[in-house]
Amino acid sequence: MVEETGVIETRALFHRYELEEAQAVTALAGVDVRISQGEFLVIIGPNGSGKSTLAKHLNALLLPSEGDVLVFGMNTKDLRYTWEIRRNAGMVFQNPDNQIVATVVEEDVAFGPENLGVKPEEIRERVDEALRAVGMEDFKRHAPHLLSGGQKQRVAIAGILAMKPRCIILDEPTAMLDPKGREEVMKTVRQLNRELGMTIIHITHHMDEALYADRVLVMDEGKVVMEGTPREVFRESDRLSALGLDVPPLGKLAQMLASSGISIRPDAFSVDELVDELCRLKSGT
Repeated sequence: MVEETGVIETRALFHRYELEEAQAVTALAGVDVRISQGEFLVIIGPNGSGKSTLAKHLNALLLPSEGDVLVFGMNTKDLRYTWEIRRNAGMVFQNPDNQIVATVVEEDVAFGPENLGVKPEEIRERVDEALRAVGMEDFKRHAPHLLSGGQKQRVAIAGILAMKPRCIILDEPTAMLDPKGREEVMKTVRQLNRELGMTIIHITHHMDEALYADRVLVMDEGKVVMEGTPREVFRESDRLSALGLDVPPLGKLAQMLASSGISIRPDAFSVDELVDELCRLKSGT
């Protein structure tokens, strides 16, 4: 029986990768996470911290070695719900080329709904709606291989949207993109969260992308070691540094200015905050 809920949660989640000679590596070590409907959650951490392994559990691509993962009330260990879990929690990976299956953009976006058995007239509506949502409606008849990296990733997101998910999980979707492509993808993701109320779970190694989150989780050695708003997390620069992480570039600049004796907030992490601080400093207020 499924208990209807608007959250995704993990309970004492362990995952072990089995190696040769009866050895195993523990990738997740007792993770307890609760993600609310409509939340924008960012997960950061050093390489090998368990970020991507956790993401794959939220989409039932991996199953727990111990513990449970509940996706809108459905336990991922109950294989009867696997398809429904993946429909409700769509996943976008690093390389969009691995998710694009058709030779025309609109056909690629239609692939998911077709597999769900959606009626053709509704598929047309879903494709158009999804492409509008990611700002790619003018490219619907283009060949995906001719698009930029950022455009391809937005098409991949549209393909997920066309299946009407309640949540999108993004596993380092900007890792292979140039700055312009990163900006395109993050703008799209923010709009989906703000305007459509879509739950976003975003795994990244770009610290500035975490500034858009409602909440940030920091992982290390398979555990959640820090949690809070972006400001709360990035104020702990020493702890982050010990994990091999850093604050966003502008925040680092603000901290350097403050430490050199300039009267400026060291936690001005965004462009707007830093501009406000510099304007305040110039006006003498």
